[in-house]
Amino acid sequence: MTLRRGTVARYAVGSVGTGGFATLPGLVLVFYLTDTLGVTAAVAGLLVTAAKVWDVVIDPLIGAASDRERARTGRRRRLMVAGGVALPVFFVLTFAVPGGLAPAGAAVWVLLAFLAAATAFSLFQVPYIALPAELADTYDARTRLLTARVVVLTAAILLFGGGGPALRGLGGDDERLGYLVMALAAGLVLGAALLVASTVERSAGPPAPPRPVPARARLAAHYREGLGLLRTSRPFRTLLGTFVLQALATGAMLAGAQYVATWVLRDTAAVTFLFVALVGPALVVTPVWGVLARRVGKERAFRLASGLFAVAALALLPLAWAPGAWVYAPVALAGAAYAGMQSLPMAMLPDVIAHDARTTGSDRAGAFGGVWTAGETTGIALGTTLLTVVLAVTGYVESTGGQSVAQPGAAVLGIVAAFSVLPAALVAASLFPLGRYPLRRRDVDAARPADGLPTPGTPDHQETP
Repeated sequence: MTLRRGTVARYAVGSVGTGGFATLPGLVLVFYLTDTLGVTAAVAGLLVTAAKVWDVVIDPLIGAASDRERARTGRRRRLMVAGGVALPVFFVLTFAVPGGLAPAGAAVWVLLAFLAAATAFSLFQVPYIALPAELADTYDARTRLLTARVVVLTAAILLFGGGGPALRGLGGDDERLGYLVMALAAGLVLGAALLVASTVERSAGPPAPPRPVPARARLAAHYREGLGLLRTSRPFRTLLGTFVLQALATGAMLAGAQYVATWVLRDTAAVTFLFVALVGPALVVTPVWGVLARRVGKERAFRLASGLFAVAALALLPLAWAPGAWVYAPVALAGAAYAGMQSLPMAMLPDVIAHDARTTGSDRAGAFGGVWTAGETTGIALGTTLLTVVLAVTGYVESTGGQSVAQPGAAVLGIVAAFSVLPAALVAASLFPLGRYPLRRRDVDAARPADGLPTPGTPDHQETP
């Protein structure tokens, strides 16, 4: 099938929403809890983790529902629209904690609202991730589609990561008002982007033959299917393992940026400059990773990007003893590498899905999307949790809005370590599963039948548990 520019553009617009929702809560939610609502760092970490554990519970179910809808109607659009409508409402409620609530009550409010927002996001994200395998049917076409998506994704990270804190400042001395203004503006953009992307399936090909689904399939069956994907598909298992470890790293770094700006650089506004330094280079470099992937293969380019990121993150450690503007140079290098760490695995996932469709004769794209989304969001959340563990262990002092506190030296050192050494170690560890990823261009393009539909065939890589 021909991949049209309109299809590429509408699909990429969805990343304004996915990038915004992944970035803004990751950047400010824990800080909002600890430094505006007075919630302890340990409780804040548990709250964010609980929300993402919920993702692990619901994402496989949403993936199964998406596959059933695709088999019945030829589209996955209905769930995407539902997510696009609901997400802005619950996102605003997350940052609309009523004044006068004690820290415990505020924590419960944020937990419930953020759980609902995460559910709405998954309704969109799971089928959205499944679409590339159906919109593009060659190795290079998927690289083109996902490269465009990541260019928009990096722009969204810049928009939300830099613009969110700036909007928060419009509240002046009233920090709660500032967060509410930020959430209202961001929510409108999130919803609009998701709804635009939900129209892209009009360009998708016809549905693959449906898998038999019992009329009353038990919930446990969907989880078994997700575990089955990990057990039987080595390409998926290794790629997801790599991506989850890297999500842990970027989650810790993202959540730590505001703490670095406030307590290491001693300038709360510096978080905006950190984001510009991180994302700005990615806007330029993302297409370069696409070109490199076409020349040397996606998996080799992915290894190079990951190694570069680990080196850049480790170079940030001297911040603990010599904070200064020099920090923006290694952050920019990390940003250039991060562009590849996002675009390349996203382009590899539809290759994995297409290869599975050929070897099994079943369309399981939604199931893959559900497990992938659960892994990604859990990784980012647990990265935030790792940061809060470091803060709690090193004696970080929480505060309410307007309260002046001093942080012990151990807490400042912990902030820097969570921003540098921890991400570097996690990304270095991710190179081990990546080294076992088996698919190459010849395997992927061999999985493309003439009519564009997945059909049974002889596996190129027979997997064992």
